[in-house]
Amino acid sequence: MRARLRGNWATLLLPIADDDSIAFGSLKAEIDVLIDAQVDGIYSNGTAGEFHNQTEAEYDRVQATLAAACASAGMPFVIGACHSDPMVTRQRVARAAALKPRAIQIILPDWWPLTDGEAVDFLDLAAHAADGVPLVLYNPPHAKRVLTPPELQWVLARAPTVEAVKLGDGDAAWYAAARAHLAGISLFVPGHHLATGMREGVAAGAFSNVACLNPRGAQRWTDLMATDIAACLDVEARLQAFIDTHIWPFRRDHGYSNAALDKLLAAIGDWAPVGTRLRRPYRFIDAGEARRLGPIAREAVPELFI
Repeated sequence: MRARLRGNWATLLLPIADDDSIAFGSLKAEIDVLIDAQVDGIYSNGTAGEFHNQTEAEYDRVQATLAAACASAGMPFVIGACHSDPMVTRQRVARAAALKPRAIQIILPDWWPLTDGEAVDFLDLAAHAADGVPLVLYNPPHAKRVLTPPELQWVLARAPTVEAVKLGDGDAAWYAAARAHLAGISLFVPGHHLATGMREGVAAGAFSNVACLNPRGAQRWTDLMATDIAACLDVEARLQAFIDTHIWPFRRDHGYSNAALDKLLAAIGDWAPVGTRLRRPYRFIDAGEARRLGPIAREAVPELFI
């Protein structure tokens, strides 16, 4: 039987050159760093991978680059096939399946929110395109349909190829509902909430913004959760305080996207040639902010930078 998807999965951020093209040389260098960091896995084309702002030819080249490097190194990888158009999603899923990833991540189409029954039908269509490769459902807090644990239970009971869900967590009541309704599904919570998710017995892992900050440090932190959850919760509290004070205001007060925040974290960590630039028309945060925040982050959570 296939092991459950779990652990610290590092997102593949999309390096953008000054001319707005994808810097594929930097992308390959980033993948090499992530493999060397021995993270539990790498996933492509999440929000920070700017899946919403690529041509199909670029999409294919990103996935082929990741698949070739990971296959050579024996590194598990998940391919994101997200798109707002369900037809394009199905085409991306079919092409991703040929690269033999560990799983394929998809998002519910969002031009018009799906009903529960339509969501089941969409997942069935994606499963046929995936040809036996398991699916990961991405249901972020900014989705037009954020499914509650009971709604997810109903949908997933009718979508057996969905092996994991990436979602936003909540308060104690949310965790109680997740335990009651989503047992047996690998739930991936936000990276900076992972210790709480582990303590609550709900989280299987994270497609992790902490790995954006430092993939090697995020892996050490995740591994430590098996033996010293108290220490990990302490790191989490300080990490959340840093994010709330220094990162979140860029979105709350200035309207920057989540991708811009993730790239800022990577630039603060300064572990690969990613940069803060996003592809137009999305605004990016000046790299000088990363240089300013680097020492502050290292003082707040030195454990992630050892």
